[in-house]
Amino acid sequence: MDHLVGLFDTRSKDRATLREALPPEIEEGNVEYKLKLVSPTPSRLEHLVTQMKWRLEEGNGEAIYQIGVENCGVLAGLTDSEMKESLKTLNTMADKLGATMSVLRERMVDLSDEWTDEKRVAEVLIRMVPENQQFIDLRLAVLGNVDAGKSTILGVLTHGELDNGRGRARLNLFRHLHEIQSGRTSSISHEILGFNGNGEVINYSESRTIEEICENSTKLISFIDLCGHHKYLKTTIFGLTGYAPDFAMLIVSATTGLVGTTKEHLGIALALGVPTFVVVTKIDACRPAQVDRCLNQLERTLKGPGCRRIPIRVETEDDACTAASNFHTERICPIFAISCVSGRNIDLLLRFLNVLPPLSNGSDRAKVVQDLMEHQIDEVYSIAGIGTVVGGTLRTGTVKEGDELLIGPADDGRFFPITVGSLHRNRLPCRVALAGQAACIAIGKSDPCTIRKGMVLVSPRMQPTACYEFEADIYVLYHNKFICRGFQTVVHVGNVRQTAIITKMSKGGIQTNEKAVVTFRFINRPEYIRLGSRLLFRDGRTKGMGEVTKVTPYVPDATAVPCR
Repeated sequence: MDHLVGLFDTRSKDRATLREALPPEIEEGNVEYKLKLVSPTPSRLEHLVTQMKWRLEEGNGEAIYQIGVENCGVLAGLTDSEMKESLKTLNTMADKLGATMSVLRERMVDLSDEWTDEKRVAEVLIRMVPENQQFIDLRLAVLGNVDAGKSTILGVLTHGELDNGRGRARLNLFRHLHEIQSGRTSSISHEILGFNGNGEVINYSESRTIEEICENSTKLISFIDLCGHHKYLKTTIFGLTGYAPDFAMLIVSATTGLVGTTKEHLGIALALGVPTFVVVTKIDACRPAQVDRCLNQLERTLKGPGCRRIPIRVETEDDACTAASNFHTERICPIFAISCVSGRNIDLLLRFLNVLPPLSNGSDRAKVVQDLMEHQIDEVYSIAGIGTVVGGTLRTGTVKEGDELLIGPADDGRFFPITVGSLHRNRLPCRVALAGQAACIAIGKSDPCTIRKGMVLVSPRMQPTACYEFEADIYVLYHNKFICRGFQTVVHVGNVRQTAIITKMSKGGIQTNEKAVVTFRFINRPEYIRLGSRLLFRDGRTKGMGEVTKVTPYVPDATAVPCR
């Protein structure tokens, strides 16, 4: 990790100067080093195009090219003419694949103690929308304490207008009247922010519609605005477990610091393995000394034993690009200090979001897409003339119009056949949805009371079964006494949220910072649980995490009357 910290070294004689070497190039991943690309032969060009296609597949549509860098990572640099020819060749390669090219940054190379020949290295982003996709889609959960400014910053990012200091920017995000009156989010809302191939922002400004944003974007950031108040904690946890975000953005107010549910939200995100970065807001309302105290407090918390992260203050565009490119390590935690009123450092956050890479590589994604279809249901709607529509995330496989699927489990544990009517993504109709994408699926004239959150749509070939009991390896984050057999708690597993009781334990009792293998039994109805899923459980101040290690199938009574 030392080389990552060195990229942000502020003690060098020029902050724009990179270190003398990068980590050696690896065959896997979406990062490619090229010393120079000057006048390649046709056969060499064909080989380079094939190599670029491989890197794009590894990056799920995005690749980073380091020009002027040797394979061992040494920054050799290129002259102006060599750099111009290399970028021209790179653009030709991208055109052959239907990809776009944008130069993220160019830096001078310090070849010795004194500047001699001026040579440069360049970092270039190549972006190509994967096949069968309209754009590269990333989901980003927004966390933070109440009144930290979560909805305000989303309003500024997605609508392109600064706030007036009294919350005007957030009004477009609220879904209920009481949210407008109180200024506090109580439900999960969604907003989108697009980037085109040149890294330019495509949002609601200039009276753009959702259709225009999706049509003109090659990369789309889907924000999931979660609740900050403690009484809505179950809604926030459901957003993190059910919607399966790729990243999390923790909002901290510079005026109050780490108060309320801030640390709790950070701990939940880290427990679920969601890479998290921090945005400190309202710096215009504080003195510089108060902002600095807030940042120092934040850095101490991130370095502590509970987080073990390397906090990096992002102060330049160079910092933003470096942080985004290395964010997949899950050790770095970038920190932004912004103002939604003056617009200070908003451009750095946008640059970071534009470069932020997809988590899964191309080979893993291809495997998941080829698996049998599984779609978890997070929302249920009843629309006149269409019937029941279910919304959620497609975990595996693909779904298209006319597919015959099973939905369940019902209260008696059964799954029932349905036919897919129409599909929508980001409020736009589509013919097919792939694994990792969020989609709404019309399933016909079903009674909406029989369909609920926590159900799944699956392929009949999976032969799905529900369960009342499952075994998990758990770790207690906090409990004031002992947890023993008979303990009741609310369990969150994916989109499932239900009260369960511990029926078996590998120990007589466990307390804070202790582990055990336990058996949970749902109280109300059976659920569909996947082996290996991460779980959270809570009861008042009691909180814990774990992983499902065994599922006990529940066999419904064949003589029972179906629930619908």
